[in-house]
Amino acid sequence: MKQPVEQRAAELARLELIGITKQYPAVLANDNVSLVVKPGEIHAVLGENGAGKSTLMKIIYGAVHPDAGEIIWDGETVSIPTPSAARRLGIGMVFQHFSLFETLTVTENIALALDQPFDLKALATRVREVSAEYGLDVDPQRHVHSLTVGERQRVEIVRCLLQDPRLLIMDEPTSVLTPQAVRKLFGTLRRLASEGRSILYISHKLDEIQELCTNATVMRAGRVTGRVDPRGETPARLATLMVGHALPDYQRKTHARGETLLAVDKLTLPSIDPFGTSLRDVSFEVKAGEILGIAGVSGNGQAELLSVLSGETRSAQAQSVRLLGKPIGRMSANARRSLGFAFVPEERLGRGAVPSLPLSDNALLTAHRQGMVRGGWLNHKAMRAFAKRCIDAFDVRCGGTEAVAQSLSGGNLQKFIVGRELLLAPRVLVVAQPTWGVDVGAAAFIRQQLLDLAARGAAILVVSEELDELLEISDRIAVIARGKLSPIRETRDTNAEQIGLWMAGLFDTAAQPAAEAQHIAANA
Repeated sequence: MKQPVEQRAAELARLELIGITKQYPAVLANDNVSLVVKPGEIHAVLGENGAGKSTLMKIIYGAVHPDAGEIIWDGETVSIPTPSAARRLGIGMVFQHFSLFETLTVTENIALALDQPFDLKALATRVREVSAEYGLDVDPQRHVHSLTVGERQRVEIVRCLLQDPRLLIMDEPTSVLTPQAVRKLFGTLRRLASEGRSILYISHKLDEIQELCTNATVMRAGRVTGRVDPRGETPARLATLMVGHALPDYQRKTHARGETLLAVDKLTLPSIDPFGTSLRDVSFEVKAGEILGIAGVSGNGQAELLSVLSGETRSAQAQSVRLLGKPIGRMSANARRSLGFAFVPEERLGRGAVPSLPLSDNALLTAHRQGMVRGGWLNHKAMRAFAKRCIDAFDVRCGGTEAVAQSLSGGNLQKFIVGRELLLAPRVLVVAQPTWGVDVGAAAFIRQQLLDLAARGAAILVVSEELDELLEISDRIAVIARGKLSPIRETRDTNAEQIGLWMAGLFDTAAQPAAEAQHIAANA
């Protein structure tokens, strides 16, 4: 007698989740979720922000406990009370945010994550062996602060591999990598899968899902809404499964570039952070009606440049930064905003918003000139009205104007912060990582708002590690690497491969053999 398909699949499964449910006070994060992952499978989990993906991964890794449901590992029902227990079973996780100490060596950082006693010298040898075996190129003696972002990610992966995981969870692993480094990572993941290891892969980049993954589970509002082979789907179809409707095409309104509204001239600035990047002779202009994109691997001077532009760091030379023709290098952030400048920082909680305050209070942070302060007193009615305008106009899904910032999903908080700045109708907008960690639906919405603002005559500078995003919306594009700015090109005259090489600091690849240039780029 033949066994049912579901029963045969379960017998082959490395991990099976049955009816996993997790209820938080304000949201049902996981609602009766079931999932099967087999040996040698690279399995994607797709969904909007707030769909329940992160909660589910934390349950598998033992960082969150489910309220109901069953976890089956290698055919046996198990409880995973802690990450340590997950690692003992053979489950490893590489998080989106690296957890490495800058002043320690690679070996010392890896040692901190081990559950068993270790000898540093022997561990260094093992790190070297494992990194060489999988082509991860990690020097165990180097200090983390001297590593590129791509190298730091390899440290995280090697740290997991040393524990011999049979299931590896990857959370947005390519968000800070060059295209060349992404291809190298994919080669490593395919090698791991060929050895029979299972990989759960979380990403908002649908083209990557199609290229790498053999199966995908789609989640929406905490529930599983579909299971597909992404190789047989289009990005549009995958996006529709995630958000529940087709995404509109970008609408580019006809507009001409006007006068220069933001200019940076020969900006040189030593970094005050011992692990930061000094700016060296940076010059560019942003004109009315255009979007200038600056790409780059994290840690190459973006933070220092954004700090100077926002007014958080003052330049010694007032003329090094000009806004609407006025020298502002020594002006405060508030004075710059009074001239029509707006800024969206990379860090949402802590800089873009105060986590513990309601959205109405967070509106006050940069929009206080919108009638929210009268005679030194706060106008709470105006604060709530502005927050409601932002919530309605930018489809921010939350509990209303008094919902605290930290209660929102990352994508919805990002829509609120971007919306708050756009409602100010700025002449110049500088935005960092506008759609970082944001699902495809929210990302498309935010990008369209930026295009619309540029069409109304604003000058927009977008600093992003999402290269596809910059190629989609920018009129011109450049790269920052090691504190220097590359030549600026019309976006239509370049491509991802060229920009990827520039992101590795190779502004003049003609002077280097192609193979050498590719090797350096892959290590960025």
